[in-house]
Amino acid sequence: MEAKEHTTMMCTLLAIDHTDFSYRACSLCERTLPDNPSSLCRYCNPSAFNPRFPRSKRFFRILMSIASDTKVFTVICFDRVAKVLFGCSADEFFDFARFHPFSAANASRILEGEMFKMTISKPKNGNAQNLRAVQVVPLKTGFQPAIVTLRELYGVRSS
Repeated sequence: MEAKEHTTMMCTLLAIDHTDFSYRACSLCERTLPDNPSSLCRYCNPSAFNPRFPRSKRFFRILMSIASDTKVFTVICFDRVAKVLFGCSADEFFDFARFHPFSAANASRILEGEMFKMTISKPKNGNAQNLRAVQVVPLKTGFQPAIVTLRELYGVRSS
C-alpha cells in the first residue's frame, strides 16, 4: 500500500477468520473486557449502570484477506464496517451463532468472492499489525448481508 493515509480500491473478499469474530466491551466506556460474561469494567463505577441495560456488549473484529488487482492484503474490520457485511450487530450475530454453531464458518463462505469498493488505512496504533478497513461498499446490486442468507439457510425468521 502507498504512503497515503487512506487508499480506496476495488477488491474481492477471499476469506474471513471465523474463529474469533467479536470481542466484549464495557457498554459505557467501550474498553475491552475479558470474554468471561461475569467480568465487569474496572474503570467504570458499577452504580453507573442501569439494571435494565447490559454492562457489556459485543463488537465485531473481523480479520480477513482481500485481493486487489495487484496484491493480496490482510485487513481487519471493526464494528461499523463489519455491520455492512453481516447486516446485524455483533451481539445479534453472537446470539445467532450460539443456536447455529456453524454460522460463523458459513458466513465466511457466503461472503467469499464478494466484490467491494473498500477504503483501507494504516493502523494508528503502533502495535497493530494489520491494515484497517475504514469503509466498505458492496459492488453487487443484489448484495445481501450474511445474516440474511444465514436466516434463509437455517429457516429462521427475522425478528
